[in-house]
Parts: sequence; C-alpha cells; structure tokens
Amino acid sequence: MSPRPRSILRACVSACLCAFFLTACSSDPTQGYSFRPARLAGIKTISVPTFENTSFMHGLEYDLSEAIVKEVQRNTQWVVVQGGQAQTKLTGAITSAAMQPLSVSSKTGMVMEQGVELSVDFEWRDARTGEVLIARKGFKTMQSFVPARGTDETLALGQHAAVQELARSIVNELRSSW
Repeated sequence: MSPRPRSILRACVSACLCAFFLTACSSDPTQGYSFRPARLAGIKTISVPTFENTSFMHGLEYDLSEAIVKEVQRNTQWVVVQGGQAQTKLTGAITSAAMQPLSVSSKTGMVMEQGVELSVDFEWRDARTGEVLIARKGFKTMQSFVPARGTDETLALGQHAAVQELARSIVNELRSSW
C-alpha cells in the first residue's frame, strides 16, 4: 500500500472516531457520558436536623442523624452547618424498625441470628429555591447480629450496625442520584 492511501485511511478513521465520540457524549450526565460533573455545581453546605421517628425503637433518630453528619463529613466535600445558613437541607423520618429472625437452632428452636431492619423516608431540598433534589420513601437496610450463647451480641449492636449502614446508603444516594 502506498503512503498516500494510508494517510487517507488514517484521516477517515480519525474522522469516524471523532464523530462517534462526539455523538456518544451527552450534555446531561444523567443521560449518558458527559464531561460535566454529576453533582450540582454550587452546593457547598448541608443541614441535617434530627430525623423524626415513628417506630417503636426510640433513640434511633439521634443516632441516625449523627451518623449521617459524620458520613457527610468523611465522604463528601460538603460542610455540615446549622439550620438557615445551609444551601441544602436533608430531612427525614424513621418509619419502621423491626427485628427479623434470620436463623433458628434446629435443636432448641431459639433464634441464632437476628436482623434489624430500618426503613426511612427522606428528602433533600435546595434551601435557596425550594426544589427537591432527592426524595425517597421506604428506603431500607438490614444488618444482622448474633444474640446466641457464646457471642451474646446485644440488640444495641445490631441497631448500631443498621444505623451506620443506613447512613452510608443515604449519603451514597445524595452523592450519586442526580
């Protein structure tokens, strides 16, 4: 093959690749590949008031709110501030907290492994415009603990694990769902 057809072939391949990549990109990151950031620009602060709790396991609302604040501080660039100074506000309610037996001893019929399931509704709102950025209903997590003899893990340990996992999941939703 002579040098001239090779250069024409390279030019054609380059033009096709450029056309492919330009049409494959999207101006909106939620619609495909994009060079724009996936997060809203300009959001720097968030407020996390204490969640409400309509379940029968009292005190979880304080633990969950604190865990969310720590997770935001640890894994995002947002600054947690109090009330009216924040650009965004995360509110929510623990709607249910239940224990589920996960395994039972075949000899005694006693629960060997127990699960703590938490369900929340939450909403993340832009405080400047009132726009709802993310809203989830029935957002759940479950963590297990072993109350059986020998390990004697307490319900508090199961609740703590469930709260921590729920906080991680909520913050991941805030970071990725736009």
